[in-house]
Amino acid sequence: MKKTILFVILPLYADWEAAYISSAITMLGQGGYDIKTVSISKDYVTSVGGFRVKPDYEMKSAPNDYEAVILIGGMTWREEHAQQVKPLVGDCLQKGKILGGICDASAFLGTIGVLNDVIHTSNDLTDLKQWAGDNYTGEAKYLAKQAVRDKNIITANGTAPMEFAKEILFALNVANEETIVDWYNFHKLGFYTAPMPKM
Repeated sequence: MKKTILFVILPLYADWEAAYISSAITMLGQGGYDIKTVSISKDYVTSVGGFRVKPDYEMKSAPNDYEAVILIGGMTWREEHAQQVKPLVGDCLQKGKILGGICDASAFLGTIGVLNDVIHTSNDLTDLKQWAGDNYTGEAKYLAKQAVRDKNIITANGTAPMEFAKEILFALNVANEETIVDWYNFHKLGFYTAPMPKM
């Protein structure tokens, strides 16, 4: 039976961040995963790059059985509608499933208290503290790194789609470590530097 991965995409989402992860899961996971999109409604969602996606689910209809919830960054995580994502995040945490957030989506996790007890990163610590206010008390656990995985929570800054994808692949055990590292190196370093990954 396929494992469901839920990608949360809000208006003006960063399409490239989602594409690296979903394509790697599909290619390396040998058909064992089902990629689904969730948004605040079933209306079309337009990405930063102009792609229009009709989500599989709205927040209230998202399935209960899933392996991971991945919050894709974008331009509208600071708007009021983003708060509708909070129940899904809470459900994911309660079930001990994998939770990921990149760019402003990682900072959103800070605004709802998710990052206080895990090692994490985001775009900028000062911005995170200002935006999250009293809901964020995790400064001592903040690392200035591209991507961080602690427990089941993965965070990354907006310049780290490849690093974010790699940590998610590891967390999901999509493939063995060598295969994941080969995939990362090939896409990060380029055709003429890294060896062709084994699929």
